[in-house]
Amino acid sequence: MTRAHNGSAAGPMSAGGFPLEAIERSGVDELRALQLERLRWSLQHAYDNVAHYRARFDAVGVRPSDLKSLEDLGRFPFTTKSDLRETYPFGMFAVPREKVVRIHASSGTTGKPTVVGYTARDIETWSGLVARSIRAAGARPGDIAHVSYGYGLFTGGLGAHYGAERLGLTVVPFGGGQTERQVQLITDFQPAIILVTPSYMLAIADEIERQGLDPRGTSLRIGIFGAEPWTNEMRAEIEKRLNIDAIDMYGLSEVIGPGVACECLETKDGPTIWEDHFYPEIVDPETGAVLPDGEFGELVFTSLTKEALPIVRFRTRDLTRLLPGTARTMRRMQKITGRSDDMMIVRGVNVFPSQIEELILQRPNLAPHYVCELNRHGPMDDLTVRVELKAGVHHDGADAVGAAAALEHAIKTYIGVTVSVRVEPPGAIERSVGKAKRVIDKRPK
Repeated sequence: MTRAHNGSAAGPMSAGGFPLEAIERSGVDELRALQLERLRWSLQHAYDNVAHYRARFDAVGVRPSDLKSLEDLGRFPFTTKSDLRETYPFGMFAVPREKVVRIHASSGTTGKPTVVGYTARDIETWSGLVARSIRAAGARPGDIAHVSYGYGLFTGGLGAHYGAERLGLTVVPFGGGQTERQVQLITDFQPAIILVTPSYMLAIADEIERQGLDPRGTSLRIGIFGAEPWTNEMRAEIEKRLNIDAIDMYGLSEVIGPGVACECLETKDGPTIWEDHFYPEIVDPETGAVLPDGEFGELVFTSLTKEALPIVRFRTRDLTRLLPGTARTMRRMQKITGRSDDMMIVRGVNVFPSQIEELILQRPNLAPHYVCELNRHGPMDDLTVRVELKAGVHHDGADAVGAAAALEHAIKTYIGVTVSVRVEPPGAIERSVGKAKRVIDKRPK
């Protein structure tokens, strides 16, 4: 396998003032040639060492040698979470278990856990990618970084931690759920960078205000957000409220973890995909057909350099489109604001929480804390949107009534479905301590 491009080289500078890696500056032809070379290795590695992949490839009559061009990847089968569950615990590993230095397992709340693993070299690659991401976001060696992604069962906190240390940051690790103490650490340690989910960042801002402090007056300069869909309207809200740059970092554990893609500070126009390690496709969510760049569909990733757990055409369920590179040669993806898992079908209309979030954030009387509740009365599904009023707006006043009516009208006009909006006083909606739960399904099972 071709060695990863991990070393820095003199050349154009990133936003933080540090040299870009050579592959970040390469031409498209060089990048595509490297991808093809690495893709051939990855498919062969998976076929030779994972019985599940070998069976899946054989079932559709393809071999790694059939890959003559990057476009040929569309002939190969998809991988989903169910494949990982069927092979629980270690059946997807392509190296002997004793060569796996780290194993993560999901909570398994929807069945068997999904399990991911890493060799020592995978860890080195991962930490380099997260370091590249954090550098692209504008961090500088020596910055204090408050890593508040979960340090629990899956990969977020530890993956972010690797990269922050690799870049030379001073890391303050702290998992979610103890918001008051987090504010104390931000106040006392003066971090410049915070890595957290956007919904939990809002909970931290609320706690800062509760303590009588100004969220715009903290030491924070950059927030690197991920792990859940969030809109550009949410970005604007966070940036205004906290006086920071809000950067979108993307990843998922099955592909490697955080650091698959990240926005660059100088453009903030969607995460740049680190294409030297991951090959992206967009497919039709219904048919699986590969769509051209620029078309909206489901994001699919194939790993190019992973040893322990090669991943072939993993269906992420994230909905986006591929866009040309701007700050880097590598392509970008449009900021992910919805997942196929989050989609609600209400009276025949497809509705995403992010669509509702966008409309909420356009209304000055409403706070960005909301939840969608699905109920069924008779044969029809009903959607109720519970949303908080901003501080200072009287819950029982005309402003509250007007805000509810205006949001109901906007949802009907722009999304095409009739909903009930229930405005509630500040603090009524449960705050995120990690990933926000936007949909509560109360329909009879």
